[in-house]
Amino acid sequence: MSVRMRAVAAYLRLTAKPRMATAEAARRRMADPGPAAAAPAALRRRHEVDIRDVEGFPVTTVTPRGGATRTVLYLHGGAYVAGAAPQHWALAGRLADAGARVVVPDYGLAPRHTYREAYRLLDGLYPDLGDDVVLAGDSAGGGLALGFAQTLLGADRPQPRQVALIAPWLDLALADPAVAVAEARDPWLSSAGLREAGRAWAGGDDPADPRLSPLHGPLAGLPPVRVWVGTRDLLYPDVLRLRDRAAAEGTRVEVTAVRRAVHVYPLTPTPEGRAGTRAFVAAVTG
Repeated sequence: MSVRMRAVAAYLRLTAKPRMATAEAARRRMADPGPAAAAPAALRRRHEVDIRDVEGFPVTTVTPRGGATRTVLYLHGGAYVAGAAPQHWALAGRLADAGARVVVPDYGLAPRHTYREAYRLLDGLYPDLGDDVVLAGDSAGGGLALGFAQTLLGADRPQPRQVALIAPWLDLALADPAVAVAEARDPWLSSAGLREAGRAWAGGDDPADPRLSPLHGPLAGLPPVRVWVGTRDLLYPDVLRLRDRAAAEGTRVEVTAVRRAVHVYPLTPTPEGRAGTRAFVAAVTG
């Protein structure tokens, strides 16, 4: 683990972990999530950025000025209760720099909105994206991305070329006993707060529904799935469960696990994060 990763972990333990450490803390955050970060001016200077409405929600598209041959539908993380962060726009900029058109939906957040509206948004958006699409996301957005890919199976709709996920939230209930062991090492995430956010996102429905917990959904027929995850992440055990289940069912899920890296490590300002970003961008745009 780099010195910078160690410093990021310490900072997260002091500042970020308390915000979702308990169910009550999660409810407070849902009541006052703060504004989402808008596409920054630097991104607008380098690329064309436009916003349109789809199913009542804003969708931002970042297009390289020289044009793009591939589209990335990117679903941001935030435990389904927080909007896009500056780190998400930085990654969108890197993808656009590499020649991809990046589509970032501002899907509705819990508790005001649920997964049902997010899926309607994706259903309305996806057909217009063309034939060469990569479906990507991090954390909660990673779970949503994989869940949406599963809904395309058998629905007479084309699959994305690949699914690229950063530390996806795969089981809303975090039911695996190994999660508790991983949580003790995680300086950022807390299962109690995540479960409370997950209940709000489910809107009264069964959290085991694959649209909420794609770990329980179909894997056969999916395009190649690639996952980047750190081992100091309470979501790590479920990523391993996805990998092992996919291997048993003959589906390709490739996992890059970085020892002692924190949640969504490619988004962190660390040597591990920079290497993770390079690998992610190369895989998505190559």
